[in-house]
Amino acid sequence: MGENDKDKLKIIALKSFPADPGLVLVVDFLNKSLKEQHIMFGLTKDKQENEMTIHIYEF
Repeated sequence: MGENDKDKLKIIALKSFPADPGLVLVVDFLNKSLKEQHIMFGLTKDKQENEMTIHIYEF
């Protein structure tokens, strides 16, 4: 891995679900629990479609 590659996030997977405010709590829990395994989760919300998408990254 080059010097610039070590700061990059690699997308492992993503999945969309109906919007639910509880997903924010789940993503927060997962990020705190799996930080040591170099896994990070992201969450985006599409207000028009009323969906949330979870992204799983490796860093």
